[in-house]
Amino acid sequence: MPTLILVRHGRSTANTEGVLAGWTPGVALDERGGEQAAALPARLAALPISEVVTSPLQRCQETIRPLLEARPGLTAHTEERIGECHYGDWSGRKLADLKDEPLMEVVQAHPSAAAFPGGESMRAMATRAAEAVREWNARVERDHGADAVYVMCSHGDIIKSLVADALGLHLDLFQRISVEPCSITAIRYTRLRPFLVRLGDTGDFASLAPREEPPAGDATVGGGAGAP
Repeated sequence: MPTLILVRHGRSTANTEGVLAGWTPGVALDERGGEQAAALPARLAALPISEVVTSPLQRCQETIRPLLEARPGLTAHTEERIGECHYGDWSGRKLADLKDEPLMEVVQAHPSAAAFPGGESMRAMATRAAEAVREWNARVERDHGADAVYVMCSHGDIIKSLVADALGLHLDLFQRISVEPCSITAIRYTRLRPFLVRLGDTGDFASLAPREEPPAGDATVGGGAGAP
């Protein structure tokens, strides 16, 4: 079965502002995010990419655009099921204001039981994303062969849930996974099991350097902003 290259969108204006964007329209890449997207074609240059699939949200569309421009033979297929989690009433709110909400503790420690007010559950988010990948695996293998490589551009929580699915981890453990903006995660699917062959690879280790303020123990809902 194919190898899936998961690309998280580049750093967005919501990432730098500490806002939980969700499906809020008009959330674009910031300047650094644009630079990350521009570097993506060179990072993937050695791969024979068969298909490109992307979330419908603007920040993903902008991230994948330089890759499409570098490879005129590719077109992007928009896939609603790999769009960001529907955070409902939390969408557009500052993460700093949400940290004391009782639901945030559930999101951190027991995400399989978390459902956002006016939105969807994290379990439903993970299920739709996994179903989309399985269907795209079959489609890519049918059209391009079992050794094909294809790209999906999606969001932090979506990618983390797909990694958990590939590793056979319960969704309650997915907050232990971290994927930075414009990082590359690769999963090679086989008939019997998936293999996680890259996780959150940016080619940049700056985010591992000690910071003046140590990172919090909680996971950043929706994914963090990456290295400062």
